[in-house]
Amino acid sequence: MTNTPFWLGGVAASLATSITHPLDFAKVRMQTIETAPGVQKPSIISVLRASIHESGIRSVYTGLTAAWLRQMSYTLVRIGTYEELKTRISHNGPPSALQLLTAASLAGALGGIAGNPAGAFAPQPGITSAVMEHRIIIVPDIVLARAVLMNASQVGSYDFIKSSLLRHSATLFDYQLKDNLLLHVISSLSAGAVATTVCSPPDVMRTRIMSQNSKASFLHVLTTSIREEGPRVLFKGWTPAFIRLGPQTVLMFVFFEQLKKAWINLHS
Repeated sequence: MTNTPFWLGGVAASLATSITHPLDFAKVRMQTIETAPGVQKPSIISVLRASIHESGIRSVYTGLTAAWLRQMSYTLVRIGTYEELKTRISHNGPPSALQLLTAASLAGALGGIAGNPAGAFAPQPGITSAVMEHRIIIVPDIVLARAVLMNASQVGSYDFIKSSLLRHSATLFDYQLKDNLLLHVISSLSAGAVATTVCSPPDVMRTRIMSQNSKASFLHVLTTSIREEGPRVLFKGWTPAFIRLGPQTVLMFVFFEQLKKAWINLHS
């Protein structure tokens, strides 16, 4: 079997980001918008519409170049490393869920280290310029923890869900799924939901720390947020986060699977 190149995951993620970047833009805006009690928060559509009305269509693509840089560093390393580790642990048969989780977590940590500079300098709406100089100092632990959680819950769960559906779909749904586009979409959409839920708490805290003109610690921001707004604050913006991460995950894995297939066919 022909091995696929290490960088293929970064290309797939960059293609997906080119499509979903406006949703990421809106998600960050919604997480930093403060509203009075009883006042409904604006929807993703209204945030995008307001931005386009005020600053033009190009405004929703603010930071796209930095997003590409992050995908070609963070995602390239986390997926490339995971695929390499998965290949190594698959010599004696299909890897277990624990093996996939361990491989994905380790790959996520390496990806987080590789992508931290790109993530630190990626401009985000609602983030003040005064805090930019402190971002690498403020958030490395959060970035690394989130990178581990993201890769384990997104990439690891995608492979686990896909392999489980291939083995048990006939029993569960009275229909045998094949390793094709339908399976990739179902598996990646499920992985997107898992990743959104797992990563929501560190994602919300990271956004809040970045949006403050202070060097407040993660623990201080976490305890203050829970005390003032309750534990549900940890999942604030879950829906817009999933609306962004769901399509991003689906597109990334669909592109990745198709690129792998094309590469193997080309070099076989």
